[in-house]
Amino acid sequence: MRWWKVAGLAGLAGVAATGVVLARQERRRRSYSPDEIRERLHARVAEADREPRATAGED
Repeated sequence: MRWWKVAGLAGLAGVAATGVVLARQERRRRSYSPDEIRERLHARVAEADREPRATAGED
């Protein structure tokens, strides 16, 4: 088998694997209800507010 055939097959496998990962993430994202999304966002904002922020010039 020539090297370009192997490279082409590897590229096709990469594209297929990426599609599977994206489809799985989309399915997981769509499984949340609007109330669950709102709760998660509120929790993330509360967590970000609790963490100290580093400013430029601080060591």
